Amino acid sequence: MNTNRIVTLAAAAFLGCALFKLSACSAGVPGTYTDANGAVILELRSGGDAQFTFMGDVEHCRYSSSGTVLTLNCKGDLGTVAFNLHDDGSLTGPPGSFMPPLRKVKT
Repeated sequence: MNTNRIVTLAAAAFLGCALFKLSACSAGVPGTYTDANGAVILELRSGGDAQFTFMGDVEHCRYSSSGTVLTLNCKGDLGTVAFNLHDDGSLTGPPGSFMPPLRKVKT
């Protein structure tokens, strides 16, 4: 095998892996997240729409994600909250907040 072909194959493999990782990450955020007791429910829909439910009170929100940070923007009392997105798919709120860890519900 010549050197040019090895470099081309390596570059193609790297690009393929990078594209797979990007598509998997962006497709993985939408879904329903809840705390252990079910008192907090966060529904993230494709297109950036979200619904945050706390003990039966519902707020309609928008969300965006960048890297390991998911930002939730709500019009009501909740306002703007930055969640940390972890490798296991869980979300945690800012340190010192009332927000319990949220885990994605399997459907």
